[in-house]
Amino acid sequence: MTAQILDGRAASVALLERVRQEVSAFVEEHDRVPVLATVLVGDDPASHTYVRMKANRSAKVGMRSRRIELDAGITTEKLVEQIRDLSEDPEVDGILLQHPVPDHIDERAAFEAIDPAKDVDGVTRISFATTAFGEGGFESATPGGIMALLNAYDIPLAGKHAVVVGRSAILGRPVGMLLLTRDATVTYCHSRTVDLAERVAEADVIVAAAGRPGLVRGAWIKPGAVVVDAGYADDSGDVEYEAAAERASYITPVPGGVGPMTIATLLAQTVRAARQREAAQRPGTAAERE
Repeated sequence: MTAQILDGRAASVALLERVRQEVSAFVEEHDRVPVLATVLVGDDPASHTYVRMKANRSAKVGMRSRRIELDAGITTEKLVEQIRDLSEDPEVDGILLQHPVPDHIDERAAFEAIDPAKDVDGVTRISFATTAFGEGGFESATPGGIMALLNAYDIPLAGKHAVVVGRSAILGRPVGMLLLTRDATVTYCHSRTVDLAERVAEADVIVAAAGRPGLVRGAWIKPGAVVVDAGYADDSGDVEYEAAAERASYITPVPGGVGPMTIATLLAQTVRAARQREAAQRPGTAAERE
């Protein structure tokens, strides 16, 4: 068996075209362009590359990106203040804090300064809770992108055993919740899980999101399983790709799998945030009556 590629680049093209059409309709209806504010702390080369990619994709769909670059020595208090200013800025529809931030910054405090109505990267506690309960919040962008990629290939999830390897607050934990809302049976594992190989071998769907290159060995994969590799370091993922591809039915490449879908999901949620903000400001809406 040789796995079929879950091509995130191809799937993202279709999603971005839908976003472009939605942005065009929004501009025609409201006579303004949706704005995504990106906050970058420090000068990490990879982070600069990611922010530049997001700005380029924004421009291609007709959206405006406002880039805020801050010195690596900024305090948590000043960063929180900057993000709160963006949260209160009527011209900004979505806010992205590029992570990771420098070690001395309280990243969680910075995330929580984002207005949930503008949390298009899905990093706040409120976004996690609303998506976990299926109440329509903004999905964490990478987990949302993973689900969109699985949808693009009509991967069945109901009744399947999904194993998530990773437990981060913005990737492992939320992707497990999203899989659960699709009626998958979900097991969480991580780098300290005892008998990790046995747990992975039980999975119909594996999401590797531990940030540990090569952690998941190809020989562990059950024949016919679906493998989603959300890890990335030096052009390699968390899964031993070549060996896994010989056993899986579908597999994501690294790069070119999850990454493009993350950006497309971020932009889709930004135009959705813009529409929700406009709806909330209309006279006679439920928000105004309250």
